[in-house]
Amino acid sequence: MSNDITSTENLIQIISQSRQNALRKVNEELINMYWKVGEYLSTELDKASFGDAYIDSVAEEIQKAFPGIKGFNRRGLYRMKKFYETYKNDEFVTTLLSQISWSNHLAIISKAKSEEERHFYIALCAKENYSARELSRQIDSGYYERYMLSKEKLLPEPMKGLKENPFLDSYVIEFLNLPSNFKETDLRKGLIRNMKEFILEVGKDFTFIDEEYRVQVGGSDYKIDLLFFHRGLQCLVAFELKIGEFKPEYISKMDFYLEALDRQKKKDNENPSVGMILCASKDDEVVEYAMSRTLSPMMVAEYQLQLPDKCVLQKKLQELINMPLLEDGSDND
Repeated sequence: MSNDITSTENLIQIISQSRQNALRKVNEELINMYWKVGEYLSTELDKASFGDAYIDSVAEEIQKAFPGIKGFNRRGLYRMKKFYETYKNDEFVTTLLSQISWSNHLAIISKAKSEEERHFYIALCAKENYSARELSRQIDSGYYERYMLSKEKLLPEPMKGLKENPFLDSYVIEFLNLPSNFKETDLRKGLIRNMKEFILEVGKDFTFIDEEYRVQVGGSDYKIDLLFFHRGLQCLVAFELKIGEFKPEYISKMDFYLEALDRQKKKDNENPSVGMILCASKDDEVVEYAMSRTLSPMMVAEYQLQLPDKCVLQKKLQELINMPLLEDGSDND
């Protein structure tokens, strides 16, 4: 019986993989078509004194040739033209354009403020395989700005040897809908109930292991709020959740947890465990003092229960890297 189940699982995997490959191929062909249509329209409109009337006539001719076809109205054709003109001289994204969906392209083109931000979200979509809803949420939560601001923060000494830093300095967990006077238990349970959204926020390389993960030292049991495994870093990641401001004593507790994980749970092929202390607020100077002598790889980050004001984030980023803000563009109607 077990052999039959194994065989069936293999067949399901084959079918699933083939369907995914087919969808990727269809998407690749669609993106290539939109690119060529956009290139044609851009070239034709540059040739002579064509205007909106030309686009309208093209849309009418396409509808006659393909009755009921969607996406090739006036607005859709202008989007294809803008798609081509946005990336025609951009070598960075040439190999990535067909790896993400058309709806994601439209969101990035309409909402991204700079070439760097477009590059960021295109690469992120290709890596994380975002749906349209997931990408929209990341853009609305200022993920790019928060990521760039986090990159400018100096990593603690024990973490400088990591190949990558997958952690942010601030996390947005607006999806919890917690009561006004919530406790740490409410915060933990809320994240467990909304683990899919939390994984989207922290990154899809995180694999959830357990809540209140138990480690035994001496004759006592200790519980880690949330334990994950990070596939990219190849290590266990312990999350401690705090409802108030960061306190220096949190560091020694996390040191203890990481030591227990490394001695008892870490496998020989894995890297040392990493800690994340997630607080409602923090004073960076207090954090720096508290972590100056620790030898454990850990981070302290803030969480926000509401979507941040993107204008504030953009201003912070502008001040940090002295980059002028670009005005929002708007699609042709």
